[in-house]
Amino acid sequence: MWQQILPGLRIKIFMTILLGVIYPLAMTGISQVLFPHQANGSLITAGDKVIGSELIGQNFTKAEYFQPRPSAAGNDGYDAANSAASNYGPTNQKLIDRVKASIAKFRKENPDYTGPLPADLVTASASGLDPHISPDSVRAQAARVAKARGATLDQVNELIMQFTEAPDLGLLGDPRVNVLKVNLALDRQFPQK
Repeated sequence: MWQQILPGLRIKIFMTILLGVIYPLAMTGISQVLFPHQANGSLITAGDKVIGSELIGQNFTKAEYFQPRPSAAGNDGYDAANSAASNYGPTNQKLIDRVKASIAKFRKENPDYTGPLPADLVTASASGLDPHISPDSVRAQAARVAKARGATLDQVNELIMQFTEAPDLGLLGDPRVNVLKVNLALDRQFPQK
C-alpha cells in the first residue's frame, strides 16, 4: 500500500513547494526588479504620505474636484476591501432610482452643463472602484471645477487634455482620464486659497 501512496505524496509535496513557494517568490522578485511601481500597488505619494493608488477609485465630493463614477463597493462606496457591483439589472427599480438621483444631483451641481450626460457619470463600474472616467465626463464637470478654482474654462480643458490617456497599445479600450491624477494636478496648478 505505501508503495502506491508514497509517490503521490512526494509529488504533492514537491508541487506544493514549487508552485506554492518557489514560483510566487520568483514572480514577486521579478516584478519588484522589472516593475517596482506596479508591483507595489501603483501608489501615488505626496512627500512621505501615500494619498492613493492609480488603480483604485476614490470619492471626491467638493466642487473644486472632478468627481468619479458612482461606486457600489461597500456600504458607502469606494471600499477596496469590498469591491463589487450592485448587480442590479436594467429593469430593477433600485437602479433606476439611483441613476435618476445621480442625474438630478449632477444637474444641480453643474448647472452650466446642458448636454447629454455620459453614462459613466451615473452608472457604477463592475468593480465599483474604477479610477478612470471618460474625457466627456470630465469635460461635463469642467465649468464647475473652473469656477470653484478661479481658473478659466480653457485652462481646465487644457489640463484635461494633458491627462487624457489614449487606449492601451493604441487600440485597446477607450480614451480615459484618471480622476486622482487630474485632481492632484488641479491642486498643483490652481491651489485653493
